[in-house]
Amino acid sequence: MSDAFITIARVVKTQGLRGEVAAELFTDFPERFAERRRLTAWLKNGERRDVELEDFWPHKGGMVLKFAGVDSIEDAEKLKGAEIQIPSEQRAELEDGAVYVSDLIGCAVSATSGNQPEKELGEVADVIFGAGEAPLLQVKQGAKEYLIPWVERFVRKQDLKARRIEMELPEGMLELDAPLSRKEKDAAQRGEKGE
Repeated sequence: MSDAFITIARVVKTQGLRGEVAAELFTDFPERFAERRRLTAWLKNGERRDVELEDFWPHKGGMVLKFAGVDSIEDAEKLKGAEIQIPSEQRAELEDGAVYVSDLIGCAVSATSGNQPEKELGEVADVIFGAGEAPLLQVKQGAKEYLIPWVERFVRKQDLKARRIEMELPEGMLELDAPLSRKEKDAAQRGEKGE
C-alpha cells in the first residue's frame, strides 16, 4: 500500500451542535462519499488520524461531514483545518486524456515556441481555473512565472510518472510576459510605439 494520500476536502469550520463540520471540496466526485466511509484526517499539527464518515450532505457549495465519535462542537473544533484524505490508489478512474491537478503540480515543463529551441521553463506550481476556456498552468522558475493554457494541442509529450511535460507553444506565447528590452523601455518613455 502506498504512503501517498490525496486531499479530497478541508475542514473549514464546525457546523451544527452534534459534531458536524463544514468542508471545502477538492474533488470532482463528491458522490463518492457514499462509498468512502473510511477516510484519513491530516490534522494541522501533522498527525494523521483515521476517521469514519457517518453522514454527509451538500451545503453552500461545500459539504457537511459527520464523523463517528465526533459528537460535540468541542470534538469538531479539533478537526478544524484538517485535510480529509484518501490513499492515492483509491482515486476515481479518469477518462482518456484527463489528468488530476495534483499529478501536474511539481512537473518540470519545457517548451518550444515558433522556431525557438526547447527551453526549460520551470515547474508547475499551480493550475488556475476560471481565467478562460482552458485552465492555466502556473509554471515558476525562481522569480520568473509563465501562465500557459493547458490544452491538448500544446502538449507534445507528458510523462507524469517522470514528472515531465514537453509543450509546443504558438510563436510569441513565451514572450508575452517577457520583460521589455532597454530599447523598448526607452521608446515607451518617449511615448513611441514599438516596431
